[in-house]
Amino acid sequence: QVQLVESGGGLVQSGGSLTLSCAASGRTFSFYTVSWFRQAPGKEREFVAAIRWSGGSTYYADSVKGRFAISRDNDKNTVYLQMNSLKPEDTAVYYCATANIIMRSMSLMAEPQRYAYWGQGTQVTVSS
Repeated sequence: QVQLVESGGGLVQSGGSLTLSCAASGRTFSFYTVSWFRQAPGKEREFVAAIRWSGGSTYYADSVKGRFAISRDNDKNTVYLQMNSLKPEDTAVYYCATANIIMRSMSLMAEPQRYAYWGQGTQVTVSS
């Protein structure tokens, strides 16, 4: 089993920054990819970014490319999402997720149903 715990959400003004953390425990050696998703009220869960645990390759949705950065600390089993130049449309609950399967493309990483493990989510609110 894998447990994921997100933290770092909050209220920030438009143009501001936040850093989210996703701390993992349990069978962390089975990680291949850790991803961030977000879900705004009334909308479907949306892929934000992903990082391969081995090698560190990163992938981003077009809506956040150039503003968000995903990174990992293998020693701490933690993945971070640095969010800069935040916009009101970034307001959502942010979730980290992982699965012990290989996803060979970003199109596969962007499908929530492929992930077996999810955190509880952390709210990010960006005021205009």
